Amino acid sequence: MQHKTVLGVILGNRDFFPDSLITAGRQELLAVLDELGIEPVLLDPADSVAGSVETWEDAKKCAALFDEHRKRITGILISLPNFGDEKAAVDTIKLSGLQVPILVHAFPDDLDALAPETRRDAFCGKISVCNNLYQYGYPYSVTRRHTLRPGSPAFKQELAQFSRVCAVVHGLRHARLGAVGARPNAFNTTRYSEKLLQDSGISVQTVDLSEILGAAGKLADDDARVRARVAEIQAYLNTAGVPSVALLRMARFGVVLDDWMQALDIQATAIQCWNSLQANLGANVCTLMSMMSEGLMPSACEVDVTGAVSMYALQLASGAPSALVDWNNDYGDEDDKCVLFHCGNWPRSFYSGQPDMEYAPILGSTLGNDNTYGVIAGRVPAGPLSFARVSSDDRRGCLKAYVGEGRFVDDPLDTFGSRAVIQVPGLQDLLLHICKQGFEHHAAMSRSHCGAVLEEALGAYMGWEVYRHHG
Repeated sequence: MQHKTVLGVILGNRDFFPDSLITAGRQELLAVLDELGIEPVLLDPADSVAGSVETWEDAKKCAALFDEHRKRITGILISLPNFGDEKAAVDTIKLSGLQVPILVHAFPDDLDALAPETRRDAFCGKISVCNNLYQYGYPYSVTRRHTLRPGSPAFKQELAQFSRVCAVVHGLRHARLGAVGARPNAFNTTRYSEKLLQDSGISVQTVDLSEILGAAGKLADDDARVRARVAEIQAYLNTAGVPSVALLRMARFGVVLDDWMQALDIQATAIQCWNSLQANLGANVCTLMSMMSEGLMPSACEVDVTGAVSMYALQLASGAPSALVDWNNDYGDEDDKCVLFHCGNWPRSFYSGQPDMEYAPILGSTLGNDNTYGVIAGRVPAGPLSFARVSSDDRRGCLKAYVGEGRFVDDPLDTFGSRAVIQVPGLQDLLLHICKQGFEHHAAMSRSHCGAVLEEALGAYMGWEVYRHHG
């Protein structure tokens, strides 16, 4: 579920400068926020000069307003139509008690309007505001260009990106993840620290796989919810050739899993996808995981909880579905290309054309093909790529991450399952970092470019160690 961005807005003011700059600046700014679908919370013109914040009294009023909306505000925008008062701006934040991302913006001056009655000096005032935020210990963001007109495409892009940063931070600090089953015993790589996640606001709810399987086994094949879920699966992808008994098994599991997630407000899951499911359910649940991820409730394989965190962060940053992949194969001798692979639980929107449900040939070789129906076979077409991985470094007692961007490419690939060929500049350096820093072989991917959003959100505001790969 995507939440609407609500920004607390502080219009900075200083009485040396004409009030008309604040009045006009407010109108320009509010028009842009409305265009981008961002809800502002700011003082009314009746509360202060054009609803600006200049004095201690203004700061108290604005802070009280922010406090009224504290459960809704996901970020703060400090905008300076003129030099502004740096103390009033930071006092507002301190009094409000909000701990949310902050963006500092300044209006530009016109070279032909530098007379006392028209000049802004926001260029200088922005530096003073940032200095005060730094003194008070508040993390903050700034526009890449020092000053920007609100109506410019560059500012709209900056504001849209900041909105995504707010979404990531708010989402992660309130995240409730579900760990379904124990990790596969062979995979130490998916170990993680619940306590380190909880320290960042991420809660993990657990359930034994037997509880889901037991409840699923009690549902009749003709149960209305089971039949409805079978219909949803068949509408979601091509199931020709898949035994009906396999679809019923998946459907029963999906109905019970949905109930558990709804009861605990779970936003993302990590599921023990082998080999208990094949032995005790007689099916793979990859398609169910794909459907959840497509519905913006990401689901990770092999009880990779920090993999689910990575998926959720990417989803929040991009506003689109994400997937969990293996860094899997070389692509010939091309240093900047490789193959991404998984049995098959990526969101449907990742594939070109209508993907097919199949059995898992690797798992089926030891568990029986008839017990592994439910994987999705298909390929990701050419387009933008972002990747990310969050990991709990228990040896050092911290959370760390890497993020980066590249492209999906259409180079030839003859294999099965869910697969993609990608190109990442400096890929060998990235892989060196992954190996030397002890990251997992799983990563999350998105069909978007949002590396800058994740770097800012995870590093500046979540306080995690972040490596952004530039190639």
